[in-house]
Amino acid sequence: MNAHLPAPSPVVLVVEDESLVRMVAVDILEDEGFTILEAANADEAWAILEGRADIGVLFTDVNMPGMMDGLALATLVAERWPHIRLVITSGRRGFGNSEMPDNGQFVQKPYRQIDLMSAIAHAA
Repeated sequence: MNAHLPAPSPVVLVVEDESLVRMVAVDILEDEGFTILEAANADEAWAILEGRADIGVLFTDVNMPGMMDGLALATLVAERWPHIRLVITSGRRGFGNSEMPDNGQFVQKPYRQIDLMSAIAHAA
């Protein structure tokens, strides 16, 4: 009977140290119906990941302060939580999708809503 109900949108963890950029990403994703969690660095993100089982997408910037950058975070997430889709962004350096851990997707900053949504849809 519930076969016609849409699948719930995944929870997205947005990891971005620049608060204004993080706010833009959150607005884009909320407009698309996603539930959003926010972290300013990889350490905060890791704590959130360990406490939540419902995260479906990690959207992280590469360059952040702290013990690890977004690429290292994504690599560890792929190892520990292989069901989480990975989307990585940077304004400083472009990456090919083949360089992403676990079939993740790369979105160059500044990104548009359509680019971000396409990356989430294509992340494995």
